[in-house]
Amino acid sequence: MIQLKTMLNCIDNSGAAIVECVQVMKKRGIRPAANIGDRIIVVVQKQRSFGQEGPGGSGLSIANKVRRGDIRHAVVVRAHKEQQRKDGSYIRFDDNACVLINKSGDPIGTRLTGVVGAELRDKKWSKILSLAPLHV
Repeated sequence: MIQLKTMLNCIDNSGAAIVECVQVMKKRGIRPAANIGDRIIVVVQKQRSFGQEGPGGSGLSIANKVRRGDIRHAVVVRAHKEQQRKDGSYIRFDDNACVLINKSGDPIGTRLTGVVGAELRDKKWSKILSLAPLHV
């Protein structure tokens, strides 16, 4: 259950480490909440550093595709709140995590670190599933 002000880990190599949810897309109600596979809008709070900066300037930080303060779309791939599956079982993860995407729905990063929920298959996020090392 991801809602306004929820902090999430970013598990792709786009350059963001921690993001904050600022809006849940296409959910209505008093307190709209997103689950696995839902699209949200996030702000990058902490940037991931990929190495030491050299004496010539920026060094390896050019690899970052996003910077602190950027507003991006994302897809929730793990949620701490348990969610019931169609077979009656429940799935719950240790943290909240997302993958940054562009407006057309393609992932910004090229690699994912960590598992993702299999509910992404039902919501047609096959590009994210193909990048993930494991889906549970």
